[in-house]
Amino acid sequence: MAHLLETRFTRRFGIDLPIVLAPMDPASGGALAGAVSAAGGLGLIGGGYAETERLEREFPLAGNHRVGCGFITWALARNPALLELALARNPAALMLSFSDPAPFAGAITAAGVPLICQVQTLEHARRALDVGADVIVAQGTEAGGHGQAARSTLPFVPAVADLIAQRAPECLLLAAGGIADGRGLAAVLMLGADGALMGSRFWATREALIHPNAQAMAVAADGDDTVRTRVYDIVRQKAWPAAYTGRLLRNGFISRWHGREAELEALKHEEMRQVEAALEEGDFDMANVTVGEAIGLVRDVPPAGDLVRRIADEARACLTRFAA
Repeated sequence: MAHLLETRFTRRFGIDLPIVLAPMDPASGGALAGAVSAAGGLGLIGGGYAETERLEREFPLAGNHRVGCGFITWALARNPALLELALARNPAALMLSFSDPAPFAGAITAAGVPLICQVQTLEHARRALDVGADVIVAQGTEAGGHGQAARSTLPFVPAVADLIAQRAPECLLLAAGGIADGRGLAAVLMLGADGALMGSRFWATREALIHPNAQAMAVAADGDDTVRTRVYDIVRQKAWPAAYTGRLLRNGFISRWHGREAELEALKHEEMRQVEAALEEGDFDMANVTVGEAIGLVRDVPPAGDLVRRIADEARACLTRFAA
């Protein structure tokens, strides 16, 4: 039954399973990426806000496993030399998210590294095809962390699949947003995706660079407890483009400031000190818990390799059930 999960993505990348770790900041470090790749998927290290020290530290922690990495594109523009450092690692792929990939696409493809572009609208998808993306990630608004409120995964993925079929049939498609188990993986394969990029589900694994208190809080929550908001971007002074908000777990800080963003702007320096102290202390009623709607399907914190195999088994069971 292994062939049930063989897709264009697995064949192109020489892997066993169409399961990709989202390059989350800070969760997706080298150990987590390496564990996902070792289990047959593809792990992507989160390059975050283009932090050289982070990338130099995390790549070796993947061991001998083939992994890629991903960047917040507008942040990479502030430290473009980091792209050369990443390409020198001969990554399995390099993913760009959250602004025009054009400034970096040429260097990535010229290096022979597959370019993955995450998109939130059909306009974004057309731009990704224009710059030569090898893989497009269609991200629905259900996703944790940053994204847009524009499109939901269920209708967005097949729309992007149709666009790719018309304009660049060789381009691969991954679905993201609200996918946390084998049911979700099977579903997006039926929608025309070649695989799934998962964030929140791998955020709650033992290898993830996340405080246990945050994981415990999230595992006890459900999807109704998440919200799209800008409050942590304001307080952490991250210059996100206006169209992008973050989906996070509601907590005391969000309840206090969501809808009062103008007031928060005036107090952001003082509040930032409190948020940073709370993060160190493991107080996640104050610090952020960055997860998506799929957190309602997450009830444990397993080793990442076990999770990859579990998702694959669930997906095969779903596909077998309806194969007739």
